[in-house]
Amino acid sequence: MTAITDAEAARLHETLTTVVDDGATPGGVIICGTPDQQPHVLTAGVIAPELGEAAPGATTVYDLASLTKVVATWPMVGQAVAEGRVELDGPVRAYLPPMAGRAPSGEATIRQLLTHTSGLRASTRLDQYRGETAPLHELLCREPLEGTPGEHRYINRGYILLGLALSHVHGRPLHEIAADMWHGMGLGATQFGPVGRGANVAPTEQRLSGAPRIWGAAHDENAALLGGVAGHAGVFSTAADLATYAQWLLRSYLNNESGAWLRSSLEPQATIEPGIERGLSWITAGGRQVAYHHGWTGTSLYLAPASGRYLVLCTNAVYGGAARTRIRPVRDLALKTLSVP
Repeated sequence: MTAITDAEAARLHETLTTVVDDGATPGGVIICGTPDQQPHVLTAGVIAPELGEAAPGATTVYDLASLTKVVATWPMVGQAVAEGRVELDGPVRAYLPPMAGRAPSGEATIRQLLTHTSGLRASTRLDQYRGETAPLHELLCREPLEGTPGEHRYINRGYILLGLALSHVHGRPLHEIAADMWHGMGLGATQFGPVGRGANVAPTEQRLSGAPRIWGAAHDENAALLGGVAGHAGVFSTAADLATYAQWLLRSYLNNESGAWLRSSLEPQATIEPGIERGLSWITAGGRQVAYHHGWTGTSLYLAPASGRYLVLCTNAVYGGAARTRIRPVRDLALKTLSVP
């Protein structure tokens, strides 16, 4: 394994501090290293202005947003495949309650949903189903395809369907299945929301002037409509827990049995842009040297299985709305750091 050096950690800390000072986010936390080294814990800024000078830390709770896809849904699908509950190339409708009539979106396979190549509608907009009496899985599956299956297009509703399918094949609520899985991985602070508005929870966006800030509830509007529990968003966690998860994944990668799901998930399934591929859930770069995923709120998780490196980034960069895009220098440096042979 290739340890992350003090000099590399210093550059990451400097860049994180710079984007915080520039107003990209109130604050943030980076934890990086390898499973064999004492991790670097880098912090900058404050959790949020309304919490005074309280600095973020390894145990500050953040809304993971789309990191839910690789922290919850992807590993649960892997378990379901290993247990024979689902088949990667089986249509998702086979793993949902029976439906009458045509269901074109229900023909999308589990693999296509994981890789964003299903051709489903890209706009999620669950609010458009208000007043409908049919269950959500039917409403989603009855929608006509919008794109061509096999072409990459980021689609949240595919992961919502995966969450519904996982719940059905297990006969249990999604958050219960996830909680059992996380317990086995040693993740004690990871959970689907909502969570309490504690002083250790990072608030996100204020959507209306004078209205309460979103705090402890899912920032994603569609996840919020589902009570905070969905296959595409809704998980809350800490940088410390995400580091534990990353270490668990990297150790399992070296194990022929437990690491098979991660290894197969890094095989390219679709091209996003030159040099950037989509595996099963994960994005891969540098010829599969690095696997990563981002969350809309300002979170990221990076793995470099060959070198054993990982990096976790937790911020609430949607605190100021559009400023979320300004954390890109940290994400770019994180990718560069993990790409070191």
